[in-house]
Amino acid sequence: MNTNHTTETAGTGPRQLDGPLLRPEQAAELLSVKTSWIYDAVRTGRRPCLRVGKHICFTRMMLENWLEDR
Repeated sequence: MNTNHTTETAGTGPRQLDGPLLRPEQAAELLSVKTSWIYDAVRTGRRPCLRVGKHICFTRMMLENWLEDR
């Protein structure tokens, strides 16, 4: 069984994910904020996310990179 996860990126081909996908509740816990803040930050474009269908997801690396860039 292949446990590697990839995602297609426009123009660059498959890209390796850096870990499991986190739900908004898990991202909020890692950032010590309310889940509603996560949804609002994504909606207003202040917080990048991965979209899987109608769901929003994050990787730990995405959250860490975002914190470093602040």
